[in-house]
Amino acid sequence: QVQLVESGGGLVQAGGSLRLSCAASGLTFSTYTMGWFRQAPGKKREFVAAISWSGGLTYYGDSVKGRFTISRDNAKNTVYLQMNSLKPEDTAVYYCAATPLAPWRTGSADEPGMYGYWGQGTQVTVSS
Repeated sequence: QVQLVESGGGLVQAGGSLRLSCAASGLTFSTYTMGWFRQAPGKKREFVAAISWSGGLTYYGDSVKGRFTISRDNAKNTVYLQMNSLKPEDTAVYYCAATPLAPWRTGSADEPGMYGYWGQGTQVTVSS
């Protein structure tokens, strides 16, 4: 079965950096669009970033543009999220997601419903 396992979360001061990883198994990784979402307490799940099968296309939520970078290594079945210039409002549980679809074709890479597989999440806490 498909498994997505996130790692790399933790506590960091504002202005600091973290790199999240998501290791995938049980799927042909290079044929899946991968995404990162986050959810803070009391808030709905928010799109962070997505990357196409080959990594040639990337998409970002407005709140993280210019600070976060999504990348993937298809040889390692892993997707990454490099987070720089972190702010307290970035505090959330970060989830990795996968879909065999090409949601960018319909402008829907930011919709959680497009992703059929989800990891358990990793906590990121940014202190002020």
